[in-house]
Amino acid sequence: MPDLDRTYTLISPCRNEADLMRRTLDSVAAQTVQPTEWIVVDDGSTDATQEILSEYSQRLPYVQVITRKDRGIRSVGPGVIEAFYAGYEKASKPHAYLCKLDMDLDLPHRYFERLIETMESDPRLGTVSGKAFFRDPVTQKPILEQILDHVSQGMTKFFRRECFQEIGGFVREVMWDGIDCHRCRMLGWKALSMDGPELRFEHLRPMGSSQQNIYAGRKRHGYGQYFMGTNLPFITASAFSRLMSPPRVTGAAMMWWGYVEAMVQRKPRYNDPDFIRFLRRWQWMSLTMGTKRATDKVDEEQKKVWDQRNK
Repeated sequence: MPDLDRTYTLISPCRNEADLMRRTLDSVAAQTVQPTEWIVVDDGSTDATQEILSEYSQRLPYVQVITRKDRGIRSVGPGVIEAFYAGYEKASKPHAYLCKLDMDLDLPHRYFERLIETMESDPRLGTVSGKAFFRDPVTQKPILEQILDHVSQGMTKFFRRECFQEIGGFVREVMWDGIDCHRCRMLGWKALSMDGPELRFEHLRPMGSSQQNIYAGRKRHGYGQYFMGTNLPFITASAFSRLMSPPRVTGAAMMWWGYVEAMVQRKPRYNDPDFIRFLRRWQWMSLTMGTKRATDKVDEEQKKVWDQRNK
């Protein structure tokens, strides 16, 4: 029996990933700490995804494949999380950690070992990830994706099992991968992404480009921020910060417009007033003192929530 403290389950929703998924499959197979269980949910692929998964499931005993009916389109956000839960409900092996893993990544060999070591060093750490980079299509130069340290990255959400259960899992809506980290912090847990040679992984296509194109992805992110409860000053500052990451001006503008369009149309928002108050207080603090200082301050304040629950 493996040590329960180092067991982890991977759940990978995927759709039409035949061109990229072998690199993900091979990089997981080469990990120094292997998963206890890897459930890959084929969400209605029409390419060679199913054949590739069949090949690898015969080679890797921990791989289980679930096939869902083709809905006709790729659906990020709620569609991905629906597929994730189709796999989560089939998880049967004991695990200390749970990871939602995309199938368009190339991971360093010690990736999961390093995440587990980081979790073991801080019992309050509820979710963690490395940092993603992608390659410039012309120069092949690696470009680090713009993800701040206070959130774990959505394509490799590595959770302590207890934390995932306490936050109520993922919200089945766009911005699920922001709500989870802020809810972690609200409940006294910590959320983190870290950089380093053994934690920097390659995203085989730029973040937000899997459905339609990267501009639609930026606009979708703006809508997601609106849904989560973000205020207008914070999304405006966030859009300006995106000027440092390609596509610079257009990407930033599309993100801001996605938020404003949803605001003008009075679209529904995440219905949790306590969460939104918590989120907006952190956002105002971030605007006035910087994200790192604001996060450190909130983490220290929320320690009392953690201590009370773990008496």
